[in-house]
Amino acid sequence: MESIELDELDRGLLHALQVDGRVSFSRVGEVLGVSDQRVARRYRRLRSTGMLRVVGVVDGRRLGYESWAIRLRCTPDAAVPIAEALGRRSDTFWVHLLSGGTEISAGTLQRTASERESLLLSKLARTNRVLSVTAHRTLHTFVGGRVGWQGLAALSPEQVALLAESRVHRRRGEGEQITLGPGDQALLGELSRDGRTGYAELAAATGWSESTVRRRMEQLCSAGALFFDLDVLPALMGYRVEAQLWMSVPPAELDATGRALAGHHEVAFAGATTGPANLTASIVCRDDEALYRYLTDSLGALPAIRHIETAPIIRTVKRAGAVLPH
Repeated sequence: MESIELDELDRGLLHALQVDGRVSFSRVGEVLGVSDQRVARRYRRLRSTGMLRVVGVVDGRRLGYESWAIRLRCTPDAAVPIAEALGRRSDTFWVHLLSGGTEISAGTLQRTASERESLLLSKLARTNRVLSVTAHRTLHTFVGGRVGWQGLAALSPEQVALLAESRVHRRRGEGEQITLGPGDQALLGELSRDGRTGYAELAAATGWSESTVRRRMEQLCSAGALFFDLDVLPALMGYRVEAQLWMSVPPAELDATGRALAGHHEVAFAGATTGPANLTASIVCRDDEALYRYLTDSLGALPAIRHIETAPIIRTVKRAGAVLPH
């Protein structure tokens, strides 16, 4: 993979895309004080490396889906093929290989109880190479998805406000009932591969007119069923060590502790779950020493954490709904 040294413009562009994944290059240029052609060239360079992409993400909870965090412990020969099989499933959003390659962590969205039971009670339990399975509902997200990773922050509050003002597709409320049809599935499929796909290409994929595509995207975003996320390879930002954390926090302190995690630049995801470890997080650090300092200093300063388990991520099979090249 090509090695890229980020400058101030690159970092500003990344933050701008986190604020609005479909922002025009001309608007980014205005905010950053450069030409739109220069912004476009930088985006194409970064996008071509596979280190970043804008993703159209379905908010499954808005559609009544269930979000589950799954941990599997496998025999050493089984972890990689099982992780890759999970990555190929349409209902998984992320899949990590952990520790020494014998454990898998995955996130799923289940539309129905039968889908959940099929995965948890049948498919995963069918092989004796899976030694144990635990699954817990994800109840609330503090960082990740709509709430962006603080590690990308590069713009001033005034610049962020300018970008947010010009956002075409924004969330306005959740009163409208959303039902997805065949055209929506084609639309969302295209956006999941590239959230910046043009209206002409989206119209061709759905069989709709461009104006219909625009209206439907506005409806889905307004209702909170669709949003645009920036998926960035942490190594691009200089973070070489990733880990999954499971923490136990008293219920009365759970929300405050989760919100505190949201302010840490090392935290790429944090969510409240059911189960004895009711707060989970994915963290990114520059090296092992930085990971040690984060665990002892930043997490050590949060008194409500009663227990913590740490597992290094040795390979990400799937992230933000896309299977990654190995």
